[in-house]
Amino acid sequence: MLYEANENLELVRQSARDFAQNFIQPHVMEWDEAQIFPRELFTHMGQQGFMGVLVPEEYGGSGLSYPAYIAIIEEIAQVCGSIGLSIAAHNSLCTNHILSFGSDKQKQKYLPRLASGEWIGAWALTEPNTGSDAGRMQCVAEKDGNDYILNGSKNFITHGKSGEIAVVIARTGEPLDSHGMTAFVIEKGTSGFKAGKKENKLGMRASETAELIFDNCRVSKDQILGKEGEGFIQAMKILDGGRISIAALSLGIAKGAFNAAKQYAKERQQFGKPISQFQAISFKLADMATKIEAAELMTHKAGALKSNGKKATQIAAMAKYYASETAVNIANEAVQIFGGYGYTKDYPVEKHYRDAKLCTIGEGTSEIQKLVIAKNLLKE
Repeated sequence: MLYEANENLELVRQSARDFAQNFIQPHVMEWDEAQIFPRELFTHMGQQGFMGVLVPEEYGGSGLSYPAYIAIIEEIAQVCGSIGLSIAAHNSLCTNHILSFGSDKQKQKYLPRLASGEWIGAWALTEPNTGSDAGRMQCVAEKDGNDYILNGSKNFITHGKSGEIAVVIARTGEPLDSHGMTAFVIEKGTSGFKAGKKENKLGMRASETAELIFDNCRVSKDQILGKEGEGFIQAMKILDGGRISIAALSLGIAKGAFNAAKQYAKERQQFGKPISQFQAISFKLADMATKIEAAELMTHKAGALKSNGKKATQIAAMAKYYASETAVNIANEAVQIFGGYGYTKDYPVEKHYRDAKLCTIGEGTSEIQKLVIAKNLLKE
């Protein structure tokens, strides 16, 4: 089997579960209603090892595997999708990009701060007019001696305001040239680099999403990750891991909604018996549990392949696509099981319902996942 539970993995899972119950659960609706990004929580999570899960111990990280990483995101997301999303973006995008493509000097400088939670990381690829069509990005980095001058903007960036560092993909060549983009690591406070509008979102409201603006932002060539022209290729590789993260996030949200609905169905009485005893409800729960099981196996298969250094592009896209659509379906069914109460903020399923939809959009829409899957299938 590609995935088997073991004692160490269960300890990691229990640690994340306990943290979520003790430090996240009491504040979930407060953060959601007011759109509070609880920055201090992430420093605390850094102390728990959740902010550098995949980072080797030599750089201050936990040095854990993808199955452990999946378990952490899943447990946190069962309680709050917003916090799960921020952990995923910090770990799999910004931090992992530096880990995967940074020089040893860059790793030594940035990874310990990111892994400890002292710094929060952002990752900037998407622009107002280029989401899936990244090849037409308009954020440009023009060479000027040993420096580059960046102009343009990025949007829908997780931790765009609060992040102390961002990995930014900018165009250094011609549009549509896959070797015409470069990745830069840029610190907050750099002249010409600032945050713009913070988005007012349907769900994931405690995970900060904002615009980044570059106005004659001068950066050194030493801030390039890898080599000039490799940014797009690097980003596609990073997104393989990112899709596993979103699959794990989706799985957690789905489990949170399912567990709440199952418990409610066993307690809610109608016509003299629990509604779980009505076939209409019990069949819903059976379908929900089956879809969760399938999503879990697919997600862990992708994680196992990634941990073993094997190509995971197709299965990661499959896991992200299936798990995210499953999360939306299960959250919808959970609200239905709760009936009128499911539409109120007195119960958790309405938040799972709002949070789940982002999973079918972020880090590649469901439609893009189908394109990736089909492209890889037809190569065979």
